[in-house]
Amino acid sequence: MTTDYPFKVHADEFSGKRVLITGGTKGMGAATVRRFGLSGAKVATTGRSVMPKDLSADLFIQADIATTAGVEAVVDRILSEWGGIDILVNNAGGTKTEAVGFQGIADEEWHDMLDLNLMAAVRFDRALIPGMIERGSGAVIHISSIARQMPFPKAEVPYAAAKAALTTYSKALAKEVGPHGIRVNALSPGFIETSGSAGVIEEIMAQTGMSAVEAKQEIINMLGSLPLGRPGRPEEIAETICFLASDRAGFISGIDCPVDGGTVPTI
Repeated sequence: MTTDYPFKVHADEFSGKRVLITGGTKGMGAATVRRFGLSGAKVATTGRSVMPKDLSADLFIQADIATTAGVEAVVDRILSEWGGIDILVNNAGGTKTEAVGFQGIADEEWHDMLDLNLMAAVRFDRALIPGMIERGSGAVIHISSIARQMPFPKAEVPYAAAKAALTTYSKALAKEVGPHGIRVNALSPGFIETSGSAGVIEEIMAQTGMSAVEAKQEIINMLGSLPLGRPGRPEEIAETICFLASDRAGFISGIDCPVDGGTVPTI
């Protein structure tokens, strides 16, 4: 595991904690895997692709967790080798960017987006939270998106709807399991510089002839506002996740925390 991490980390912050981070092979997930590992946690992660050479985890399970079978495969490994987890970060998600409008989105795509962005988290929670309840403690973080509040018309509609559902589900779950010592929170990233956002930038460049700088500004223009003037870094998301999972956030549950540079306007 590389140690070129931009923030100061306490090496024993999560000592003795078992953490599962879904979708941990790139972007925000990879930064979160690295951050928990540097903090002394025992880290498991998943991915459809193989683990990058510059990243390591204590346990890696290659699986498509948008399927019931994929989730079951991960849960079986976790329970057989670790007996359960203390912190669950439901990070895996994704979208398509074709601006086809509501009439052009087939049922299959709706199901795909719901399975990946909502049902994967629901299935992991259903399988792993009971163990937390037995132990009387645990933390769950659902990675949502500001799209759940600021959906782009014609593009990413199923993704935005799935993330809105995830955020509402997260609040309901927090109320149900809170009395058992389990904290549940959602985190909604804005424009973060990841391989996914790089792909969107490349698409804009190919479609418009813009430069990379111009394409990045076009995304900011589409968002309507980004007061801090720059995209976020994956490590900034990882830091927020780790705070929400830590004892320092022991009285925080049921929130949706936007990490968006000020993009979402005050309502």
